Amino acid sequence: MHAQTWHTLRSFLRPQGGRRRAATAAAAVAVCALTIGALAPPAASAARPDAVQQGLDALVRSDGLPAALASVQDGKGRTRTYTAGVGDLATGAKVPNDGQVRMGSTTKTFTAVVVLQLVAEGKVGLEEKVDTHLPGLVRGEGIDGRNITVRQLLQHTSGVPDYEKDVDDALLRRRYLEPRDILDIALRNKADFAPGEKWAYSNTNYVLAGLIVQKVTGRPLAEEIDRRVVRAAGLRHTYFPAAGDTTVRERHPRGYRQESAGAPWRDVTDIDPSAAWAAGQMISTNSDLNRFFTALLAGDLLQDAQLAEMRTTVPLGDTGAGYGLGIMSRPLSCGGVYWGHGGDIMGYETRGGVTDDGRAAANVTVTAVPAEVAATGHVESAVDTALCAAQRK
Repeated sequence: MHAQTWHTLRSFLRPQGGRRRAATAAAAVAVCALTIGALAPPAASAARPDAVQQGLDALVRSDGLPAALASVQDGKGRTRTYTAGVGDLATGAKVPNDGQVRMGSTTKTFTAVVVLQLVAEGKVGLEEKVDTHLPGLVRGEGIDGRNITVRQLLQHTSGVPDYEKDVDDALLRRRYLEPRDILDIALRNKADFAPGEKWAYSNTNYVLAGLIVQKVTGRPLAEEIDRRVVRAAGLRHTYFPAAGDTTVRERHPRGYRQESAGAPWRDVTDIDPSAAWAAGQMISTNSDLNRFFTALLAGDLLQDAQLAEMRTTVPLGDTGAGYGLGIMSRPLSCGGVYWGHGGDIMGYETRGGVTDDGRAAANVTVTAVPAEVAATGHVESAVDTALCAAQRK
């Protein structure tokens, strides 16, 4: 794989690909069954500022984001939730504790889990070609489904082009798109590179993965994700919005967008997420996402062989990060790595994951896609701070 710039590496988590646009994914696109609730800090440390809370406060105060919220699970299984800023700029309402948010590209991990479960069942092979399940569907300039493997889709090494640059924000916000519509848009472009030649993030890969799930199971992707992942992991506040559903069901902070630096915030909470589909359509909470990644790394959702495949990564330049099959590893400042998958969607940016040993988990969401790369770096730093602190408890 050729080295990537850091901007390219960090932007791969967006549901609609690699450009820093606050409105990129109007096509947006998630531990609640056993929620313990917010824990008070130990009395002995009550006088000391909480580093996670300080980080969230800074995202609002210094980076100018409307709100931030987080959930952190420490090494003893205790959960604490955090909020900062304002949940609704029009009414001044507080940020709901552990409110629902659009999770964006974290949806990709859910889709990858379903594919890998089908691998374990002998219904899909990672080295099988896309044409095995979608014959004749994937054709374009330099693009041929007879030469692209399922593994290459999940690991973004297929060379299939992303469709972001060919959809405008107005379309993404309100128009309903079928998966085949999305694929048609992508295949107007030539291949980015030959299959397996290098790594480049493309949401189209996961549209194809979702179509494979539907072809093999004979059921809608949303139904398979709900049955095989959401209910299996005990996620009570996570769902795949139905066709035409532009709302967020439960308590949630509003999501916002600025047209330009200093411009007024515009409420973009209610959108049609269909253009993200298998790549980024789902909604969840920070604590549900912690529960999901904890269960995944513990082997509760995949057999050992498939979890090992998922955690086999290609390096992303010299950052120390790697991309596996729908999951990413990133180094921690306190040593070791954590596993997760973030997402940017119109109105929300989410980052987080679980430590390599699965003991600590953290997820942070802000209610606007930051216009500046530095601000996203601060969101990622908040995750790092939370995980390092949680491991010590």
